[in-house]
Amino acid sequence: MPFSQSPVVASRPHRLPVLLLVAMLCTLAAPAHSQDVLTYHNNNARTGVNPKETVLTPTNVTSATFGKLFTIPVDGLVDAQPLYLSAVTVSGATHNLLIVATEHGTVYAFDADSGTNLWHITTLKSGETTSDDRGCSQVTPEIGITSTPVISRPKTGNPFIYLVAMSKDSSGAYHQRLHALDAATGTELHKGPVDIAAKYPGNGDNSSGGNVIFDPGQYKERVGLLLTGGTIYLAWASHCDIRPYTGWIMGYNVNTLAQTTVLNVTPNGNEGAIWGSGAGMASDNAGNIFLLDANGDFDTTLNSSGFPANGDYGNAFLRLTTNGGLAVADYFEMHDQAEENSSDTDLGSGGTLLVNEKDSTGKIWQLAVGAGKDSNLYVVDRTNLGKFNSSSNKIYQELSGALPGGIWSMPAAFNSRIYYGPVGSPLLAFQFKNAKLLPSAVARTPNAFNYPGVTPSISSNSGQNAIVWAAENSSPAVLHAYNATSLLEIYNSNQATNGRDQFGNGNKYITPTIANGKVYVGTTNGVGVFGLLK
Repeated sequence: MPFSQSPVVASRPHRLPVLLLVAMLCTLAAPAHSQDVLTYHNNNARTGVNPKETVLTPTNVTSATFGKLFTIPVDGLVDAQPLYLSAVTVSGATHNLLIVATEHGTVYAFDADSGTNLWHITTLKSGETTSDDRGCSQVTPEIGITSTPVISRPKTGNPFIYLVAMSKDSSGAYHQRLHALDAATGTELHKGPVDIAAKYPGNGDNSSGGNVIFDPGQYKERVGLLLTGGTIYLAWASHCDIRPYTGWIMGYNVNTLAQTTVLNVTPNGNEGAIWGSGAGMASDNAGNIFLLDANGDFDTTLNSSGFPANGDYGNAFLRLTTNGGLAVADYFEMHDQAEENSSDTDLGSGGTLLVNEKDSTGKIWQLAVGAGKDSNLYVVDRTNLGKFNSSSNKIYQELSGALPGGIWSMPAAFNSRIYYGPVGSPLLAFQFKNAKLLPSAVARTPNAFNYPGVTPSISSNSGQNAIVWAAENSSPAVLHAYNATSLLEIYNSNQATNGRDQFGNGNKYITPTIANGKVYVGTTNGVGVFGLLK
């Protein structure tokens, strides 16, 4: 059962019942492992909240009592968010595990409390190397594991780690492979890995015989993996918009690694990459998937149901159904989509967030929040996204120009607030009231964040002692901590003297992971580990 709702599901007057419901949901999902971080941004709603952090508080997170404990070196860039597994038996001993994947194609399991390497494996087959950067500076100098893995934790037995790795063989051919690993040993499971291949009816880029064909060399798996309903979902980004490419989403069975469903959202056109600055696609408890698609062809000729006649959804906010296979169930396309496509100011640079909010009549609205490069903040009704109107946007709510600098990041949500980090801007908090966002930010950090802005994470203890964490892409990197209400800074890793808490150079799209009193932050060559000082 995905934990797709968080303490943001109701406005403040209803806080205690909602927090009780959240606690019940967490108990049902993982009674013994409530602080596990098994997927990108903590849950399938992608709220970024750990609601069970009992150690760290705004009082003890200061440079006098909190700081860097150690750094963990690895063999490549850590572009994926580190994941956390509590109480796993490894070689007869119980450990909290930190799972780290690198662009050198390596997966590590570290003791999350000491940093000891318990196991590591390479995803490369004999004679292979990681991919070169494909003439694109977005992920360089090598492409191995870019996206955040996802972990399945059954009631009994060892957890399973699912990930996608890219490689290049001795003949120069490129491969994308889906792996399933035993979290206690690193052993490959389910007869994996499996090479990823696909075709889909259409005459768009790289088509042949009435099908568009997936070319593994033309794509990277940037989006965090999504696990829902017994299926692992993957989505694919381009290399620097180098054609030919189209918009692919694929589903694989968790137990067999067999491909079960494929969807292309620009099958008769081009472009439409799905990357979201590393954010994972979101899903609700009914298995609907929500995502932001990047610039690409959109068919303004609509059928009788208001959908693009040729099935091309470039630069759209999408809801996919998974019942009987992937299909577009609803969408929103902005009225000026042609201008946004041509100027590359599309939605695809941002991640999607799901929240529920109650209005003054007691109605609960199921909402999705998203933003991209155009500086607008979009809120859609998940039951009626709005489709396309050539003269205006017919959606639930739009805050025009609310995110100056644009979004290359993922928001977080807590206690009826949405936290966004635009490029060149402070981290901003927007407040829901009567199920609508107030038009202006109600709080902002004292400092701004350069490109790519920032993706925040949040820790709290059943709604109390909430802290917003953010990793700044600078050299050296800076970990910031803020009071979640005021956004006043309570700590940053440059405050201590003599560089005590510096932990390496910054990296794009880094998302902090908070669990059991520690904060884990990826860098270009390792992971910084922070906690209370002894």
